[in-house]
Amino acid sequence: MKKTVFAILAAVTVAAGSVATAPQAEARNGGAVAAGVLGGLAAGAIIGGAIANSPPAYAAPAPVYAAPPPAYVDGPPCQMVRERFWDGYGWRFRRVQVCD
Repeated sequence: MKKTVFAILAAVTVAAGSVATAPQAEARNGGAVAAGVLGGLAAGAIIGGAIANSPPAYAAPAPVYAAPPPAYVDGPPCQMVRERFWDGYGWRFRRVQVCD
């Protein structure tokens, strides 16, 4: 907001300075030129203020979190079981996955 206000104030200052120093001898096309200059400065201030207040093109979007939908879980379908086996030299234990 401050940038826009300062841009408009600068445009008005430049326009007022150019009008104050313009010669007052003849007014054939002076009014049209002054109106064009003032209109261009005002349009430039408005467009510049709009560009200055817009977010940069490289800005990442705001993070959004969406919780996953609730789901019913009946427990793990498989489990690890300790199993005893003979390896040819003696009894040993190993863990085996058992699915029901």
